[in-house]
Amino acid sequence: MSVRISTERRMLRDAEFETVARPHYPDIFNLSGDELTEFLSRVRNYRNKARDIARQQRREMRGKAEPRGARPATDNTGTSIKRQILGNALKRLNREAGRRAAEERRASQSEIARRALALKRANRVRHHPSAGRTALQGMQPIPSQAPTVETDPREIGRVSQFVKDAQARRDG
Repeated sequence: MSVRISTERRMLRDAEFETVARPHYPDIFNLSGDELTEFLSRVRNYRNKARDIARQQRREMRGKAEPRGARPATDNTGTSIKRQILGNALKRLNREAGRRAAEERRASQSEIARRALALKRANRVRHHPSAGRTALQGMQPIPSQAPTVETDPREIGRVSQFVKDAQARRDG
């Protein structure tokens, strides 16, 4: 739920209001990085303080804690609205800080991509092996790569004669 600026003015002290009112749209874009960090720190401290006070007031209303003032708290709506206002301001500041960080990342990513492209273009060497033998002027005989065994012609005749003799013995 958004809170009107008039409500912010009424619920916050002057120092808190100045800290919360400045980082509204579009003024938040004009903050430098150091100012943004400083506002984040201040708003976070104010929010934490309001959160702790609201927690203490809730405990006092339930009777679980001793009252911090002269009498116990009976209502903590003002403190919880204050916490909500400060929480919304913290969300705005965190969103802006995240947007700036993403913008820086985006710029660095594009620089990395440009560098990678430059390296790729500088290394334009073809890494393909040669095609080997090609057809050129028609068919060419390709010698067999299988190992060859040189057989003595006399051995061929001896084996043939042995087979003939063995066949004749079986037949006769």
